[in-house]
Amino acid sequence: MNPGERVRLGHSDLRVTRLGLGLAPIGGLFTAVPDEQALATVDRAWDHGLRLYDTAPLYGYGRSEQLAGRALSPRPRDEYVLATKVGRLLVPGGGDTQEFWAGPPTGLAPRIDFSYTGVRDSLTASLDRLGLDRIDVLHVHDPDEHYDDAVAGAFRALAELRADGVIGAVSVGMNQAAMLARFVREVAVDCVMLAGRYTLLDQSGLDELLPLCAERGVGVLAAGVYNSGLLADPRPGARYDYGPAAADLLDRALAIAEVCARHDVPLRAAALRFALGHPAVTSVVVGARTPAEVDDNAAMFATDIPGDLWRDLRTAGLLPDGVPTP
Repeated sequence: MNPGERVRLGHSDLRVTRLGLGLAPIGGLFTAVPDEQALATVDRAWDHGLRLYDTAPLYGYGRSEQLAGRALSPRPRDEYVLATKVGRLLVPGGGDTQEFWAGPPTGLAPRIDFSYTGVRDSLTASLDRLGLDRIDVLHVHDPDEHYDDAVAGAFRALAELRADGVIGAVSVGMNQAAMLARFVREVAVDCVMLAGRYTLLDQSGLDELLPLCAERGVGVLAAGVYNSGLLADPRPGARYDYGPAAADLLDRALAIAEVCARHDVPLRAAALRFALGHPAVTSVVVGARTPAEVDDNAAMFATDIPGDLWRDLRTAGLLPDGVPTP
């Protein structure tokens, strides 16, 4: 599969590449990334034909957006699709901090705010950090405990912004599938970002969300397909969903890797391609912190994967029988 192939994103008029670059790592996820390395990483993704880039104010507390803007602002604006997020407004002394972020301080911290005004203020600040005049995809970011506020405030603001042409698509991004399905049923979204819930280790997105999106024409951006690293390099100490992987998950990842090895397919390649077996999934978005990681992601995505590999994973009980595969 060509990582630079373009497809329509849900109900929007946007066309995104099958492989996108997640920009949390260049914001300092777990490890600080120097500016030059971050910019070179985005440049390498461009060289590989990737034209979908996903960032957020939360990533490095503004740093990811600043670096994304520096890397992308010289590029032709109509040539790429840029996504960012709302729901966490960056302010001095904000209280919704996380331990994941390393790197130089920005003087700001996130404060949860899914209100109509907060979302508009967040978008204005994001555009300023990015140095751009529009966002293509705007995700409501992890509204897990704030469903009512998001519906009453955030999505009302996004609908107006889409009507005014300030954004191209209304979306919501979460690490769970059940509430995403509720948003798809009850709110007019163009697409969703599903992180970590449709992978070789977790197919909970298939319970309701993915069939619902396929039925309603809502595009799905599959993120977190390595589950924070366990499916990229299964070993003791590897992370699963941002924390240390449990022993049973490590064993399962190693068993999947063994089946892949019998077919001369790297586990990373199977993990990247798996999600695209479902017709609702438009693109896979995967992070990178170095140009070499971008090279690897592009190579893994383009790897030929025999159908027998998926069959053998089912036979071994490592994939359920009803899960669609590429």
